[in-house]
Amino acid sequence: MNPAKGAAAPFGPLDFQLVLLRRMADHQPDLVEDARRELGASLTEMREANRRWQAMSRAPRGRGALARYRAVLGEPETRARRRIGDLECDALLWPVPLWPDLRFEVLAGPGGAVWNEWLVRAPGAAGPALRSAADLRPWSCTVDEVARAFAPARPMEGSAPTRWRLAFTTPDGVDRVAEFTWGLLQRLL
Repeated sequence: MNPAKGAAAPFGPLDFQLVLLRRMADHQPDLVEDARRELGASLTEMREANRRWQAMSRAPRGRGALARYRAVLGEPETRARRRIGDLECDALLWPVPLWPDLRFEVLAGPGGAVWNEWLVRAPGAAGPALRSAADLRPWSCTVDEVARAFAPARPMEGSAPTRWRLAFTTPDGVDRVAEFTWGLLQRLL
């Protein structure tokens, strides 16, 4: 990750994983620390990757979100048309080596407008059995898995653009809220 002096290294999949981790560090610093080490990156490198991502995202003449994901992650592993209510969109999936059973999904509408971006279970990968609140461990499941397991879950506003919350009632009648970052469970309230 150390670029030659004066030249920035291309921003790639490793850097993108560090961006995902940076936002997750607010809720799961120990898991993030372990994952960062697994990737062989320093805390400084994680912060720099996040700084560069934010700069790319906010650049006045920068690429659109979908073009930025393609530039950073390459061509998607899979692409499919998906209907959500009355609207159709493209669902693009990229592998995320840190989480082999997950994919980074971007839902893009007409003209490439990004509607949603988060981690989802990889096609064909078995998700966890979610029967009770005890099964909801950090980084074990995604938004859609919790919503299906504890239907009817109620979406709630998150504390940042990459965060989601779901309110639901457990089978034993207890009201809970699950918090997610980039679509991956962080904590249960």
